[in-house]
Amino acid sequence: MARRCAITGKGVLTGNNVSHANNKTRRRFLPNLQETSFYSDVLAAPLKLRLSVNGIRTIEHNGGIDAFLIGTPNRSLPEEAQVLKRRILRAQAKKAAAAA
Repeated sequence: MARRCAITGKGVLTGNNVSHANNKTRRRFLPNLQETSFYSDVLAAPLKLRLSVNGIRTIEHNGGIDAFLIGTPNRSLPEEAQVLKRRILRAQAKKAAAAA
């Protein structure tokens, strides 16, 4: 499983540990990833995602996973999020066609 947020695209960064004696050793800065599930109203099912805490806050601020993905342009989303967006848009179009 990749250490990358499915929404923000945040990943592993590298840098140095610097001791008091100014010795430098390489280290990795890991993103704060959480396994979360969001309920999609359009798909009527929970979506399980591995997101950074910043990504979780962004989704909740925008009114849920459906509203966030539909309102965000594709160029701003990683590939995994674009796949989810296409699923949601197809389901939304299907519901609209069934209602008409």
